[in-house]
Amino acid sequence: MLDETFRKERQFHDAWAAAIDVDGIRVADYFEACTAPENRFILRQMGELQGKLLLDLGCGAGENSVYFATQGANCIAADYSPGMVEVALKLAAANGVQIEGKTANAMALDFEDNTFDFVYASNLLHHIPDPKITLREMHRVLKPGGKACFWDPLKHNPIINVYRRMATEVRTEDETPLDINIINYVKSLFSHTAADTFWLATLWIFLQFYLIEKVNPNQERYWKKIILEHQRLKPTYRQLEKCDRLLKKIPFMKRFAWNLAVVATK
Repeated sequence: MLDETFRKERQFHDAWAAAIDVDGIRVADYFEACTAPENRFILRQMGELQGKLLLDLGCGAGENSVYFATQGANCIAADYSPGMVEVALKLAAANGVQIEGKTANAMALDFEDNTFDFVYASNLLHHIPDPKITLREMHRVLKPGGKACFWDPLKHNPIINVYRRMATEVRTEDETPLDINIINYVKSLFSHTAADTFWLATLWIFLQFYLIEKVNPNQERYWKKIILEHQRLKPTYRQLEKCDRLLKKIPFMKRFAWNLAVVATK
């Protein structure tokens, strides 16, 4: 069963990789745009990157590896999809930085214990049949004091769940968004954990795409569109972000956010 799940994931992401135009990727936007609150949160927790060894696990098109390389980190871009690893290497070359590429299984990493200063994973764990196994692997390969940094979607918001049922062609069928209680497991593994959730009122932008702008969710990936068009969306996003800050003060509201971001120290 696991082999079939991994086969389908690799096939889906290899096909996606073949369609990616690296010249259209603005790397910095994925970390510095207003509509990238998860990565802005993670960056604040990471600290110094210069000379650090970083594993970008589930690297996708390589935006993360390339960004960290521009900040001075020594990056290994790892993905179960060989096609995505190839795209990541092309993106690095296009941006004038060097990274190492490696095909890897996130549930059984081919790295020694205590190897990395950082393990970073964006939108990875919800593709993994048992995310706890991957979290244990991330912990294992980190040096003492190293940091595991990840962000992923949560399963609790009904609006996002409607979107997921519609956007079937841009998602894999085996994806399983996380339960917010995964934080408790992270805390049991690591010595210190910082976490926050993002996108509550700001999810209006998704509704704007669908209801007003008539953007077909099977033709455009909304989570890509928010980054690509962050300048246009900035006034709306900033106003709604203020509402999010208030909403997150209400007990139990954080669980209804779209994404969870975590930085955990070994």
